[in-house]
Amino acid sequence: MTESVIQDGKIFLGASTKPEYLNLKLANRHGLVTGATGTGKTVTLQILAEGFSKNGVPVFASDIKGDLSGIGAPGQPKDFITNRVEQIGLDQYEQRSYPCILWDVFGKTGHPIRATVLDMGPLLLSRLLELNEVQEGVMNIAFRIASDEKMPILDLKDLRALINSVGERSKELTTKYGNVSTASVGAIQRRLLVLEEQGADQFFGEPALDIKDFMRKAPDGRGFVNLLSADQLMQSPRLYATFLLWLLTKLWQTLPEVGDQPKPKLVFFFDEAHLLFDEAPKPLLQRIEQIARLIRSKGVGVYFITQSPLDVPDTVSSQLGNRVQHQLRAFTPKEQKAVRAAADTFRPNPDLDTARVILELSVGEALVSTLKNKGEPSIVQRTLIRPPEGRIGPLTPEERQGVMDYSPVAGDYDKTVDRESAHEMLAKRAEELAAKEKELEADSKANSGGMFGGFMRTVFGRGPRGGRSMGEQAVNYAAKSFMRRIISQVVRSVLRGGR
Repeated sequence: MTESVIQDGKIFLGASTKPEYLNLKLANRHGLVTGATGTGKTVTLQILAEGFSKNGVPVFASDIKGDLSGIGAPGQPKDFITNRVEQIGLDQYEQRSYPCILWDVFGKTGHPIRATVLDMGPLLLSRLLELNEVQEGVMNIAFRIASDEKMPILDLKDLRALINSVGERSKELTTKYGNVSTASVGAIQRRLLVLEEQGADQFFGEPALDIKDFMRKAPDGRGFVNLLSADQLMQSPRLYATFLLWLLTKLWQTLPEVGDQPKPKLVFFFDEAHLLFDEAPKPLLQRIEQIARLIRSKGVGVYFITQSPLDVPDTVSSQLGNRVQHQLRAFTPKEQKAVRAAADTFRPNPDLDTARVILELSVGEALVSTLKNKGEPSIVQRTLIRPPEGRIGPLTPEERQGVMDYSPVAGDYDKTVDRESAHEMLAKRAEELAAKEKELEADSKANSGGMFGGFMRTVFGRGPRGGRSMGEQAVNYAAKSFMRRIISQVVRSVLRGGR
């Protein structure tokens, strides 16, 4: 590599009229990579991931098509790579693999990732289930009851049992927690059933992800690249978006404040970012904006990858200082608007017509503007993006298995743990109540045939053919009614958490 493109504390992105860098000290000011399908966004994501890893910064990225997994194998000598190396002056370009950990929510092509229902929380779950305001209120009540009655909600069967219990206790709960609509309970249960059929039950449970496992470094000091296999997950776009938002929230809530650092502690790449914002309710958008604004103080950089800059709301886009814009196509008025919007986000270059250049960029070219000095954006430059050192293209199934076998988390998440939680606790309560009801009913029958029964027969005599008299039947009915009231009181007491 020529001396001009080697600098400490920076990632070399490519060459314009000069070398273009991403300053590591400003990398946690977030970023945006946009461009039409097939214009080179995945390669740009790969060279960014390699650059961070090389500088000891762990990375998390969703791998939509599987192509990004090639970072775990050395690159292959190809003519277009050789030509690009010569064009931008990489004299000592080296093709090599990078340390990576493969993850998969469904546990098929990577280590399983799980979260507890409690970790996900009512807001994200309501988003995932597409609940309306009334149904979301019932979900909040369920979480509050679980907290008050100390019932862990870990997986979907816990949540289903809890929602069912809330429905059965609706009259009792209304005065303390607010109105519980039976229709809303039914709607939530139906949505949970759909979620289970989409495979989400494999995501909820234990052992839950330890966020520290995303922040590992290899023995040689390079950061691990954590790749989420998202090809199957993308078939449930709402689950995909909610999962990644949960992960960002988890990072924000878990990591300590660190202030300005020489480099990020972790960099998070969110591919197909438009799925995060599509039809998102206002409270959720506020959460995303809040995380984007505050998570950088935890040392985390977030990079959104999507086709159009219009996919990202202005309140979030304003937080994204480092930008790489690949070619856009403008055949419709909406697409032309997107081109103008993309051009307007850059600091103008007097030598470039930015809007026109966006339409002319070839594959592997991009407009680049990164933060420098005290955080101001650099003048936008038309840039040849450098080739990655890892493979361009996916790992084979055999290579994936090899990476998993030698992974530092091998065996930590492979087996599901099912400890006592809300489902088991509610089932145990139901069994205890049934036993108490049976016991009380037996006592009622015994009392009706004992001394009290003998006294009644003496007073009222026997009924026809030795049967019970009408008076005895009436008193027995009264006794049973009394016992039912006692049982109802016991049931209500136990369901409130009493014993």
